[in-house]
Amino acid sequence: MANKKVLLVDDNKKIMAGNVQKFTRMGFETACATTLADARCFLSKHEVDVIILDIMMPDGCGLGFMKEIRQSKNAAIPILLLTGLAAQEDILRGLRAGGDDYLTKPYDFDVLIARVEALIRRSTMFPEAINKGRLSIDIAAGTAKLDGEDLLLAKKEYALLLIFIQNERQFISAENLYQKAWNAPMGNDSTALRSAIKRLRMKIEGCGWSIGWSRGEGYIFEKS
Repeated sequence: MANKKVLLVDDNKKIMAGNVQKFTRMGFETACATTLADARCFLSKHEVDVIILDIMMPDGCGLGFMKEIRQSKNAAIPILLLTGLAAQEDILRGLRAGGDDYLTKPYDFDVLIARVEALIRRSTMFPEAINKGRLSIDIAAGTAKLDGEDLLLAKKEYALLLIFIQNERQFISAENLYQKAWNAPMGNDSTALRSAIKRLRMKIEGCGWSIGWSRGEGYIFEKS
């Protein structure tokens, strides 16, 4: 994992120093932030391969910050939550809020490094660009184009399109779609989801792929 960059976000300076030393020894480039404000500033100027994020930070909740990331140009960066919150409900909340992995303190560094390596391997398997008929998606830029024209997708429309592409020709329930795109349970009102899908359908019309729906099964992204 040489030349891979890790952003460590933790206000515990002792833990931070230990992780920096060990990650550096393993060949990683490390960056540190002891506040969410520092992490936010760093990500606005630099690229990283993985973020290790504490939930309880002095200037806010790491979960809220993670949701910011998931709605930004850095949405695809893998995030491992490293925290002292060990209750099952905390773990579920962290993963459902957009975390790719969750590790509780105290922890074994060999386990931490193995999980970070796995996250990086998985993230590099996803291509930087995807072509579906006349539709092209630039993952790095967070844009989708039809015949070279930017579709100007809203954040949720773009998130839904990526989910559909990652699960093409497979039915996805409305609840699952909403959970993935909004990072929250859908509840009893599917209006926001249906509206976003309606707009997305109109924007990708004629691209060679379409969004279908079947009662009891959900939505499906398939060739027209």
